[in-house]
Amino acid sequence: MAFLLGLDIGTSGVKALLMADDGTVRGSVTVEYPLYSPRPGWTEQNPEDMWQASVEAVRQVLEKCAVKGSDVMGVGLSGQMHSSVFLDEAYQVIRPAILWNDTRTSGKCQAIRAALDPEMLFSEVCNPVLEGFTLPKVVWLRDNEPENYEKLRWLVQPKDYVRFRLTGELAMEVSDAAGMLMMNIRGRKWSLPVLQGLQISPEILPPIVQSAEVAGTITAEVAELTGLAEGTPVVGGGADNACGAVGSGVVKQGRGMISLGTSGVVLAHLVEPRLVRTGTVHMFNSCVPDEFYMMGVTLSAGLSLSWFRSVLGDSAQSYDQLTAQAAESPAGSQGLLFLPYLTGERTPHGDGDARGSFVGLSSAHSRGDLTRAVLEGVAFAFRDSVELLRSAGWNGTALRGIGGGLKSALWKEIIASATGLAVERLNIDEGPAFGAAVLAGVGAGVFANVPEASDAVVKVVDAVEPNPVWAKTYEELYGLYRGLYPALKESFHRLAELQ
Repeated sequence: MAFLLGLDIGTSGVKALLMADDGTVRGSVTVEYPLYSPRPGWTEQNPEDMWQASVEAVRQVLEKCAVKGSDVMGVGLSGQMHSSVFLDEAYQVIRPAILWNDTRTSGKCQAIRAALDPEMLFSEVCNPVLEGFTLPKVVWLRDNEPENYEKLRWLVQPKDYVRFRLTGELAMEVSDAAGMLMMNIRGRKWSLPVLQGLQISPEILPPIVQSAEVAGTITAEVAELTGLAEGTPVVGGGADNACGAVGSGVVKQGRGMISLGTSGVVLAHLVEPRLVRTGTVHMFNSCVPDEFYMMGVTLSAGLSLSWFRSVLGDSAQSYDQLTAQAAESPAGSQGLLFLPYLTGERTPHGDGDARGSFVGLSSAHSRGDLTRAVLEGVAFAFRDSVELLRSAGWNGTALRGIGGGLKSALWKEIIASATGLAVERLNIDEGPAFGAAVLAGVGAGVFANVPEASDAVVKVVDAVEPNPVWAKTYEELYGLYRGLYPALKESFHRLAELQ
């Protein structure tokens, strides 16, 4: 039997997954690495840590699964989006990588908006200028660390750096390049109007490759380090959400995905690009060549429940016990609403100062009511994203569910009822590493193309439909929920100034 290797270069570590050529997962290993915060709001990682963890993860997964390196037909990579790896002329790391959740670039975002024509900018990059993206980090480096900017010769993302170390070939993969604010999304080429407008040389950006395109092969040195065979093809791979879409079968028009982890994502596949200028919704290039996906993000999805359990609930309770209490509360939580903006909010508000709130709280409310309100508040945040996708023309009737939060039957039914969309369970829930392995299969010739590959290995097992009684209640409450942020926005900003 032949195997395909997927590597996910995440924020907490590297996950290495081996998939057999029939789509079954043989096993996986995760090797962690540290995250550094040298100042409040700053998040950084050492790219060398990513590389060493990748080598160790590959060695461990081959050993764990008793698979020979010569039986691995291809390697694919996924990784955290927007994070910046800065390299010099000799391909050496200049400084620690600045991550996707780093907030130091607020002022640089404002400077970019002021320097560039807004119509040109949006037409080119198809996304709002936000702190997490790559372009503001480059401007920050130039303005704040000129000695490092002077050394800058190459700019890549974490998974593209690891692929370079595997193959010796430097390239940027298209779905990750889409999250940099430096690429013309529709033309799939670096945006000269944006770069020249900010006096950034396009020469720092490597060639763009497609997700399932072979971008290099395993070198002799890496073969010795990892146990993989020299010459094994390595494909471009994909951004974490793009690979998550491949790994959940969201590779055709009309299909959508919901991911409920620490944060939450609603994603829809698009054959043609759709631009949404209202609300902070993103459009990026898909792992399917010449196609796209649109997504909304809620920053504190699963985080809201874990925070509630540790601070206001009972940290000794399991999540099953916690949601069992919530199930005793009726839909609407006895007239209680929760805004899940514990770390600000991305979609639809794009407001880092927004904060969580219980509204309608009284002495009559129980712990179960509060817990259910948290679950419902996150569901309403997901609906905000769904409404923006619908406004862009997405007409799906179901969302394929991934992520630990959707193991809760109650939360799935609440989300289905709040959004009006069935939530489907899949035969596989291995995250982006699985999607990366599928892409490797396309590059290695196991599958003809990305949609065929994804449909061959991903199947819908069952679905939770909206509860019509709950849906009626949630339709009324959603209107109230939508009015809370505008009413509290000024207070959020004033509170932020006091901190």
